Amino acid sequence: MDERVFTARGELVLRHRAGHFELISNGVFLMDTRSGESERVLIRAALAGIETPRPRLLIGGLGVGFSLAEAVRTDASEIIVVEIEPAVVEWHRGVLKPFSEGALDDPRVRVVTADLAAWFTGTSDRFDAICLDVDNGPGWTVFDHNTGFYRPSGLAMIREHLRPGGALAVWSASAERGFADTLNRVVGPVRTVRVPVDRGEPDVVYVASCERTP
Repeated sequence: MDERVFTARGELVLRHRAGHFELISNGVFLMDTRSGESERVLIRAALAGIETPRPRLLIGGLGVGFSLAEAVRTDASEIIVVEIEPAVVEWHRGVLKPFSEGALDDPRVRVVTADLAAWFTGTSDRFDAICLDVDNGPGWTVFDHNTGFYRPSGLAMIREHLRPGGALAVWSASAERGFADTLNRVVGPVRTVRVPVDRGEPDVVYVASCERTP
């Protein structure tokens, strides 16, 4: 049976189909529970170049929980998840709990229910890795205000919350022309990880590294 809520951003539906779930916002498909490999890669790629032991990790967007489940398998000392929709958080205490593997119960995890951009402007917290999985990535956003994260000003805002030697990983539903160059200019050297999917273009994870201070 589908679960449906009405939020300040419109209708949000958790649709159940053949043992899996789909998140749909205002009739637009966001993600489902069928694979999750690229969401796991988002975490692994972000932490791959981090030399700091037991890093602090921020995940922007809870989604169906694959990234968080991967994060709690790491040696991260603290994992903060910022999710705008309270309903999504509650679903992870119920029907989506198997997909996030009960990660909300991990003592290292703190969930903040807030708009990510607003939260960034109101905190001085800094992280060793920030994993951004908001909307469908830089080339296809359901909500216009989310495009700001992928512009130079938004990326500069996020960079201010990275520790020296930290990394920003950005999930995208497809390769976005020019985005790696923008990341390189604003954050630091970029590597691109393509994750094959069953149909269509590969998902893409962009990872930009902040240089360490001398």
